[in-house]
Amino acid sequence: MSVDVGSSSVRAALHDARGDAIEESAVKFDHEFDYTPDGGATADADELLDLVARAIDGALSRAGDASILCVATGTFWHSVLGVGGDGGPTTPILTWADRRAAGAAGGLRERLDETAVHRRTGAPLHSSYWPAKLLWLRQADPAAFRRTRRWVSPADYFYARLFGRSPTIGTSMASATGLFDQNAKRWDAETLEALPVYEAQLPDLSDEPLTGLKGEWAERWPALKDVPWFQAAGDGACSNIGSGCTGGDRLALMVGTSGAMRVLWRADRVEIPPGPWCYRADASRFVMGGALSDGGNLVGWLRDTLRLPDPDETEKLLAEMEPDAHGLTFLPILNGERGPSWADKANGTISGLSMSNTPLEILRAAMEAVAHRFALIAEILQEASPTDKRVIATGGGLLNSPTWTQIMADALGRPVTISAVEEASSRGATLLALEALGGPRIEETEAPLGETFEPDPARHETYSNALERQRRLYEAVLS
Repeated sequence: MSVDVGSSSVRAALHDARGDAIEESAVKFDHEFDYTPDGGATADADELLDLVARAIDGALSRAGDASILCVATGTFWHSVLGVGGDGGPTTPILTWADRRAAGAAGGLRERLDETAVHRRTGAPLHSSYWPAKLLWLRQADPAAFRRTRRWVSPADYFYARLFGRSPTIGTSMASATGLFDQNAKRWDAETLEALPVYEAQLPDLSDEPLTGLKGEWAERWPALKDVPWFQAAGDGACSNIGSGCTGGDRLALMVGTSGAMRVLWRADRVEIPPGPWCYRADASRFVMGGALSDGGNLVGWLRDTLRLPDPDETEKLLAEMEPDAHGLTFLPILNGERGPSWADKANGTISGLSMSNTPLEILRAAMEAVAHRFALIAEILQEASPTDKRVIATGGGLLNSPTWTQIMADALGRPVTISAVEEASSRGATLLALEALGGPRIEETEAPLGETFEPDPARHETYSNALERQRRLYEAVLS
């Protein structure tokens, strides 16, 4: 069974021994972060746990007489919450999208050598990560901070509740906190010294699976009581694995709620270059890339705000439009910037608006603008990993929009092949678990591929000029 806790939905599904999802076994519940005008983006830990439990209920109801071998989990990276002495939450989940710690991140940059921190942890000093969030929370809610005994990721909290034990965290989730030394595979002491927390307040590091559900959970799920539940892995790494992007020759391009471009490979150590983030998929593999806070969430917001036609009609009209014909320059950083330049206080900007512009043109400009941001990330990754890479597209944003996929190919100037795996993150978490149980290495597991979108040279030139406009607007706005 896979459990996938994403930024916009919670899913559970059953998989066969090859890692492929069993037809009609998946159960999905949508959810949304709680956004506030000051940049907050939180979630309630117990409400999210309830969705996880309901999804598991649904998937188990479709198992029939089959026995479950293990539970594999993937969750969104970077997020943190506090728990008290009774094991209950003292804070909401501060998600990756919460920008209120931007000022605290600036304060850390004055006290720490950010280049050295990034070289060790693979993360800049940014509001996305635990260091800035913890420093901000002590100032914003000192009472909750004092009540907190441990600081954990959402998956750590779920497992602590399910198994009735102290929270532990796997390598993959720990690696994306901004507090983890990627090569030493331990909490980073130098960064911790600058924070008002102690290592004893962090989860114990362990990749060992958990067994023995406790109390009500054992009664609720007897089929899962004694099977191994593998430590959660980051959804980004799982997406790479599930879509077959498990070596240096493939580049995963994902547009879901947010967006990311990543390369994953097996190695003992890594020299982390300036620019991209670098985490771990597990104890023996690294994943490097860039991320955007605005992806499918931006398109969804524009659909609602601009009252666009239904998705099928909108897709048809978008496909009929010429590239960059709207005359707009769009900075798609409404949720702040994680990549490539990490301006966490930034907001979105549209330049060139006139009375002649239509809602559909604004949407097309936004989709093209996201593609331009990916072109910048691709430049950085090419410098960090200068080998030819096949681009594999995943995520609902691209799988459901051939027009957007073609825009990506034209903006990148290279072919983009659609992954034929519908839920890559769930499949990736499953393949990691199967490998740990003695199954094939993930690099040996083929992932089905779909249509390839070839770039048009003329459109690529048009988009290259549009990217230069976006660069100039970015510099003008953020300076």
